[in-house]
Amino acid sequence: MRAIRSLLFMIVFYPATLIAVLIALAAVPFGAAAVRNVSMRWAALFSWCAATLLGISSRVEGRVPEGPVLIAAKHQSMYETIELCVLLRIPAIVMKRELARIPLWGWLARRYGIIPVDRSAGAPALRLLLKAAAQTKREGRPIIIFAEGTRVAPGEQPALQPGFAGLYRALNLTVVPLALDSGRLWPRRSWIKAPGTITFRFGDPIPPGLPRDEIEARVHQAINALEAAESQPA
Repeated sequence: MRAIRSLLFMIVFYPATLIAVLIALAAVPFGAAAVRNVSMRWAALFSWCAATLLGISSRVEGRVPEGPVLIAAKHQSMYETIELCVLLRIPAIVMKRELARIPLWGWLARRYGIIPVDRSAGAPALRLLLKAAAQTKREGRPIIIFAEGTRVAPGEQPALQPGFAGLYRALNLTVVPLALDSGRLWPRRSWIKAPGTITFRFGDPIPPGLPRDEIEARVHQAINALEAAESQPA
């Protein structure tokens, strides 16, 4: 049954994504706001498909942040990349540059306002990242960075990538850590998804201006809070 539902999701969502891309292309002459409107409707469609076809829903714990904050999130699947656009108000997401190069979709993602980063380019890439993030801050939008740098399997807790500390220091923004457990239902290396509820736990806000060691330690602990809870004996 899981395979059938997962196949049905692909049959419905991916052709619908192509249609959304075409609609977004038609919206480009009307400005970034029009492209973002189409993008948010596409994200809502994704959420509906996940809930209706896959039986996957979201549960939010903690206070959903508003305005220009830096959200340091765990990353386990594609699910949160799109679902966070539903939970938050037009967030900008720091993504690897390869995604921004996908034909048509990548160009539109740039119009929407994602922040592409080349993790292999060192200091020049960090400067471009900071420039784009500063513009997003001026727009009053939240910025999402997957602080560990890539998707990880449930239970994995790698160290934070240096890009997070660079953003934190340069933008002088409050940080809201985000723990999640999407990998249980939406595995990285399988197209078959499992029904259930994915938790998004927004932690307590952390003020700007802390030393690097302290902010990284606090964020690392908070984004892995669900991992720690699941590892405890009942």
